[in-house]
Amino acid sequence: MIFKKAKVTYICSNKNIPTMSISDLFDNEFKSRNKGHFSAIVRVATADGDMTKEEKGFLDKLALRLEISSAEYEEILENPSKYPINPPYLYSQRLERLYDLSRMVYADHILGPKQKNILAKFALALGFTPGNVNYIVDKAFSLLVMNVDLDTFVYEMTHMNK
Repeated sequence: MIFKKAKVTYICSNKNIPTMSISDLFDNEFKSRNKGHFSAIVRVATADGDMTKEEKGFLDKLALRLEISSAEYEEILENPSKYPINPPYLYSQRLERLYDLSRMVYADHILGPKQKNILAKFALALGFTPGNVNYIVDKAFSLLVMNVDLDTFVYEMTHMNK
């Protein structure tokens, strides 16, 4: 029996052995990480007990970008704690996630004047300290105005106190 997927051919002499391509494995891991990431954002958005229409609009767009299906979206909204949070451990990873979230919040302008508040919530959830979160958010938005790439963003955020 021959299986073809993602330009890789698998040959299996036993028809009873299940096969999975490497691309399937990465797709599953990617989807799982996206669900965890999305559920964490839903938890932050609903932490105060109420979700505004702006936050709902942001979540709708975010779900599309993270390839969350409609069924998964509804399931996560009903019970966001069902999926594990994969918080970034390293500071550089937190900055990378902050960059992604900042771009989404800034680019869509769905949140309007609440952009800074929602990004501050996300930054706190990522592990940035309450004492400097407003400074971090202001710096992140100023870098986005300049349309910097990820590497420049991480460098500038890492060296902003120097």
